[in-house]
Amino acid sequence: QVQLVESGGGSVQAGGSLTLSCASSVSIGSLKTMGWFRQAPEKQRAMVAIIDIDPISPDDSTDYAESVKGRFAISRDDDKNMVYLQMNNLKPEDTALYYCAGRLRPWGEYNYWGQGTQVTVSS
Repeated sequence: QVQLVESGGGSVQAGGSLTLSCASSVSIGSLKTMGWFRQAPEKQRAMVAIIDIDPISPDDSTDYAESVKGRFAISRDDDKNMVYLQMNNLKPEDTALYYCAGRLRPWGEYNYWGQGTQVTVSS
């Protein structure tokens, strides 16, 4: 059973930065994609950033929600089985519960989810 544990959430003022971390209980090389999602109160969970897991490729294939492009960056550390989300220039609308997720195939549903870490951005 794969376990994903997020950390790094907190409260910041608008314009600030946070780095979220996701620790996997198994080698992230066994997964095809990992991503960060978020859910704000009374809103559906939405994709924030995803990264393809290809241990052979030196280049990471990533994708971002339009609302975070240029501000957020997803990265991975295969040796530590970690995935990160660097969030800069945070805005109040970034306030949400952030989840880490992983899937066994490069498409389709995500198989594994963390419990989430709260990010609150005040104006």
